[in-house]
Amino acid sequence: MTESPKRPSGGKAAAARQVPRAVAELPRQVRDELVRRLRRKGRPFTKDDVQVVEEPMLKRAVTASALGNCMEWFDFGVYSYLAATIGKVFYPGASDSAQLLASFATFAAAFVVRPLGGLFFGPLGDKLGRQKVLAATMILMAFGTFLIGFIPSYATIGIAAPILLLVARMLQGFSTGGEYGGATTFIAEFSPDRRRGFLGSFLDFGTFTGYALGSVLVTGLNFALSDAQMLSWGWRIPFLIAGPLGLIGLYMRLKLEESPAFQQQLDEHDQKVAAQETNRREFRTILRKHWEPLLICVGLVLLYNVTNYMVTGYLPTYQTEVLGRSGTTSDVLVLVGMVWVVVLITFVGRLSDRVGRRPVYRWAAIGQIVLAVPSFLLIRSGGWLLPALGVLILATLLAGFAAPSAATLPALFPTSVRYAAMGIGFNFSVAAFGGTTPLFTESLVSATDNNLIPGLYLIVSGLIGLLAVRFLPESAGVPLHGSQPMVSNEEEARELISTSQQLQTLSRRR
Repeated sequence: MTESPKRPSGGKAAAARQVPRAVAELPRQVRDELVRRLRRKGRPFTKDDVQVVEEPMLKRAVTASALGNCMEWFDFGVYSYLAATIGKVFYPGASDSAQLLASFATFAAAFVVRPLGGLFFGPLGDKLGRQKVLAATMILMAFGTFLIGFIPSYATIGIAAPILLLVARMLQGFSTGGEYGGATTFIAEFSPDRRRGFLGSFLDFGTFTGYALGSVLVTGLNFALSDAQMLSWGWRIPFLIAGPLGLIGLYMRLKLEESPAFQQQLDEHDQKVAAQETNRREFRTILRKHWEPLLICVGLVLLYNVTNYMVTGYLPTYQTEVLGRSGTTSDVLVLVGMVWVVVLITFVGRLSDRVGRRPVYRWAAIGQIVLAVPSFLLIRSGGWLLPALGVLILATLLAGFAAPSAATLPALFPTSVRYAAMGIGFNFSVAAFGGTTPLFTESLVSATDNNLIPGLYLIVSGLIGLLAVRFLPESAGVPLHGSQPMVSNEEEARELISTSQQLQTLSRRR
C-alpha cells in the first residue's frame, strides 16, 4: 500500500499559511536585507523611508551618463580601427609589426593613469557630489580626444609627435578614471531597486553604441578615401568630431540634479559611518574595511574587460595583421558583433533583474571558458559566415558581462565610499588587465606564432571571473548600502511599506 505524503506538523503548516504572499514572493536576498533594516529601525517603513524616483529625472540621469560613455568609446572605436594608420603616422621608421606594437603601447599608456584618475576623482565624487565630477571628466575627455586631431605627424615635428600623442592619451585616461565609476554610481543611485539591472545596462548600451559609431565612421572613411588621403588628413576627422559631442554631453550633465543617495538619503546609522570614514584618509579606509568587495570588483571587471578589449581593441587588428583579412571585411565583422551587443544588452540587463546578477555572470563565464577557442577557430575560417558566427558568439558573451556590471559593481560598496571604491577597483583592473589586452595578446601571438592565443587568454579570464562570481553577493532588487529603498511610483512605495509591516509582524511572532 502506498503511503500518503507526510504533511507538515500543525504549527509549521499554520506558520506557512500565515506568511503573506507578498513576503513569500520576495527574493531571498531582498527579504534578508529588508529584515536587517527593519531590525535596525525597530519599526516598519513609513513614506519618509522610501524614495520614489521621478521618471523624467531618471531618464535624464540615464541618458546623460550613457552619453559620456558613448563619447569615450567613440574615441576608443576610432583608435582601435585606426591603430595601423596611427602607427604609420607617428612611428613611420619602424617595421609594420613594431608600428602596431607602438600604437598599442600608446593606447595602453592611457590605462596606466586611469587608477590615478580614479584616486583623484573618486574621493571628490564622494565629497563634492557625483554630478559636478562627471561634468569635469566630460570636459577633460572631450579635450583630450579633440587634441589628437590637431597633433602634427612625425614627418612634420619628429619625435615630438608621438610624445604629444602620448600626452593626449594620458589626459584621456586620467579623465576616464573618474568617468565609468562615477557614471555607474550615478545611475545605480538613481535607479529603482527592481529595475537597476535594466537601467544600468543603458550605460554600456552607450559604450557599444559609441564604439559602433566610431567604427562606422572609420569604415566609411576607409571606403571613401585613398590610403594616402587617410594617412595625410583623413584619420584626423573622427577625433575632431569629439569636440561637439563633448559639448552636448557637458550641457546634459550640467542640467542634472545630484543623485538622491548623495543628497540626503543616508539613514542615521550610515551617516555615522560616513562621518567616521570621511574624517580619515578614504583610500586607506577602503583598503582596510572594504578589501573583500574590492577584490570581487577587480575580478568581475577583469572578466568583463579582457573580453571587451579583446573584441573591440584587438580583433580588428588580429584579423588584418594576423589572419591577412582585408580591412573592410574585418571592420564589418566586428561592427556586426557590436551591433549585436547593442541589440542584446538591455534584454540581458532586464534578465539580471529577474533571475539575479550571479546566474548571468556565472553562465557567461562558463560559456567563455567552453567557447573561447572554438570562437577563434571560427573567426580564422575562410569566407564570411563562420567568422561572423565566431564574432557573434564572443559578442553574446560580452553582453552577458557588460549588461549587469553597472548595477552589480556599485552595489558592492556603501554610499559614503562608493565613487572612490569604484574608481580604485574598476580602474586598477582595467589598467592591469583590460587595456593591456591588445598589447599582451599581440606580443604573445608574435612570439609564439600561435593565432589561438586570444582564445586561451579568454579562458584564463573566464576562470578568474568565475572565482569572483563564487564570492559575489546577490544584489538584484536589493536597496544599495547606505541608501533608502528606491521605487518607481507611489503604488510600489505603498506595496513596500505594506510588506515591511508584514515582515515586522512575522518577526515578532517568531
